[in-house]
Amino acid sequence: MILEPTNDLTRSGHSQGVLAQSLWIKLCGVLLFASLFSTHSYASEIYTWVDEQGVTHFSQEPPAQKEAKKIYSEDIQPAKIGSVAPTVSAPLVKVPTELEKSALAIKKSDKAQAKTICESAKHSLNVLSSHSKLNRKSADTGKTVAMTEEQRQAAITEQKERVSLFCEN
Repeated sequence: MILEPTNDLTRSGHSQGVLAQSLWIKLCGVLLFASLFSTHSYASEIYTWVDEQGVTHFSQEPPAQKEAKKIYSEDIQPAKIGSVAPTVSAPLVKVPTELEKSALAIKKSDKAQAKTICESAKHSLNVLSSHSKLNRKSADTGKTVAMTEEQRQAAITEQKERVSLFCEN
């Protein structure tokens, strides 16, 4: 048996099905295309009003005994996500801490002592910043113990604060 190509689609019985399927695909494509560009058909009226408690309401139905403002959904612009504008707050008044108050009192009463504290803080900060392995004398036992990195960082912060409080800049 020799197979010969044929152009007659009626013998296979698929011509009606293929034609209907092709027409259906084209129709769906046209409807999809038309629906993408018909945004006005989705626009709706939105009513907004404020009740007696000061609460703002939004609805597609107007309120029964209230005057409502009519807005259209296509006129509403969505806010940008993640872009909340910062509010301007009143300038903060800095309340001095106890340490700042005592430092100010020492600076006013005894300038020589303030200068000594400043020099000591600068020296300690220099040592703490220059070396990573440090020993200190324990206040409890009186023995020499190694400082941990956390203790060293805390001491650096403390000395920086002392420098800012007692040194004239």
